[in-house]
Amino acid sequence: MTEILVLYYSRGGSVARLARHIARGIGEVEGVGARIRTVPPVAAVTQTAAPPVPEDGAPYVEARDLVECAGIALGSPTRFGNMAAPVKHWFDGLGAEWASGTLVGKPAAVFTSTATMHGGQESTLLTMMVPLLHHGCILMGIPYTEPALTSTRSGGTPYGASHVAGSGDDPQPSDEEAQLARALGRRLATLVAKVAA
Repeated sequence: MTEILVLYYSRGGSVARLARHIARGIGEVEGVGARIRTVPPVAAVTQTAAPPVPEDGAPYVEARDLVECAGIALGSPTRFGNMAAPVKHWFDGLGAEWASGTLVGKPAAVFTSTATMHGGQESTLLTMMVPLLHHGCILMGIPYTEPALTSTRSGGTPYGASHVAGSGDDPQPSDEEAQLARALGRRLATLVAKVAA
């Protein structure tokens, strides 16, 4: 089975839930499956090393995940209109993969979550696209042929799937946000299947 790496960083659970909806959409395409991974957190001062495997949730990403997967969906919470530090730190460590072309020609998509409606979702998605372009990925978003993109009253953009968690940090995507995340997963998997063929 061809696999797509669904890689994310999540603090409150919103991005992790979007990742599962994207994985569900990927699984709707015959012959394609999702490999869910997370990036480890970072801190300015480290007293002890983080465990090699998280106590719960998805395992940490490894270099072989990038080699073995035929595409990537990358998610991050929004931090002042930008990707979170752990995602940027992960990107910054991919010099060898960039030099060897590990991601060249692989389809990619991005997703995010914010606390507020205008909290920088689109700029965050765009910042995640830039390093993916440098790695030679084929980027895709969500077209307006997806009905939920024009009817959503919360998250969802043509740049990628998104969720508005609100001031209460509700990790549960709305029905439309979930539909758009699944649609993004299906689109990504469909392209991966075509490229693989």
